[in-house]
Amino acid sequence: MLQFIVSILLFFVLFFGIAFILNMLLRQTWLMAFVYPIVIMLIVDKFPISNYFKNPGTALSTVWDNILNLNGFDIVILASGFAGTITSGIVIRILRKSGYRMF
Repeated sequence: MLQFIVSILLFFVLFFGIAFILNMLLRQTWLMAFVYPIVIMLIVDKFPISNYFKNPGTALSTVWDNILNLNGFDIVILASGFAGTITSGIVIRILRKSGYRMF
């Protein structure tokens, strides 16, 4: 149970940080929220990235099946990462409205 809680916290902080840095550098507030599903696909798949280019139909259907077969713990952990990216976008917007310039 401790590992589950640490994983949730780790994914939230990790993706919050990555999204925050990307938002500062690229000035695209919600970029990571749109990129996150691709990251999830790369985490869940069990084959090389080249399969997405060689045989995209089979690769995407296999990844979709893998996502649907995840257990509840994995879904909660991955959702916490998505919550981190959304929170990062909200924090960046609040900071920009408050007058802080980031890069």
